[in-house]
Amino acid sequence: MPRGRKYQKTRLTRPRKGGARKRRRQSDQKKRLIALGMDEAVVEKMNPREVLTKLKYPAKVAKECAAEKS
Repeated sequence: MPRGRKYQKTRLTRPRKGGARKRRRQSDQKKRLIALGMDEAVVEKMNPREVLTKLKYPAKVAKECAAEKS
């Protein structure tokens, strides 16, 4: 029994994340940490996973940075 057009999928795989988009996202995330008050040199040395972990709790990061500066 043939199926209708509803079940015919043209794309069999999901689109992959591109390298340029990934670099742009990571760059934006680093800029967000710097805007929260972290030192730029420290942020540049962090790997992407550490950056994401810090961005989960932005209020905590801002509080830590304020404490370090005073």
